[in-house]
Amino acid sequence: MNSVNLSERLQVVADYVEEGARLADIGSDHAYLPCYLAQNKHIDFAVAGEIVEGPYLNAVNEVSKLHLEEIVAVRLGDGLRVLKEEDHITTITIAGVGGPLIKRILEEGKQLKKRSGQETLILQPNVNERTVRQYLMKEEYEIVAETIIEENDKIYEIIKAKTSETRQEYSEKDLLFGPFLSKEKALVFIKKWSSEAQKTNYILEQMKKADQADSVKIGELETQLDLIKEMIK
Repeated sequence: MNSVNLSERLQVVADYVEEGARLADIGSDHAYLPCYLAQNKHIDFAVAGEIVEGPYLNAVNEVSKLHLEEIVAVRLGDGLRVLKEEDHITTITIAGVGGPLIKRILEEGKQLKKRSGQETLILQPNVNERTVRQYLMKEEYEIVAETIIEENDKIYEIIKAKTSETRQEYSEKDLLFGPFLSKEKALVFIKKWSSEAQKTNYILEQMKKADQADSVKIGELETQLDLIKEMIK
């Protein structure tokens, strides 16, 4: 049997999945993540969900090639709509899309009763991580682990969250930088936010030159820039 090799980014996601999980991997592409976990006997069952037919067929072929059909079910559909009550999903992974889309998928899944709100969430937004953390706080989830890595000249943040009996009150600093990442301040974290400081400063300079400057937006960006500078100093 061929073995699945994950990218560094997906390996972090895989490492966050708990043993014996029943996994829903949304936007699964080739189903590499569920296939890897199934091969290593780390999960009991997985749904690989994909909305686009091409990646869906890639996932079907991958699962078939590895003879994992009894463990990994590949389904074509939008977000959590691919799930069935009898799947008894305990963990949801969504990686490689923007924060607002992750929020939409989770919220729509909740409204459609496709998720109970008790599932462990492992999320890797490509942009707008703050949106994800804010939604987790609203949904009474606690962020229990975070990792930041650089791979192929791109920086990724992976967030693991579990339901909490008490609502977590994250500060603006926690939401923007991550409650764990802001304490660890890894080199790649400093690199990311140094770059963001430069971008924000440039945007501010351009906005201030405008004939009708948006004072409210300028104020918001100045506050954010101050937070970034304080974080990376």
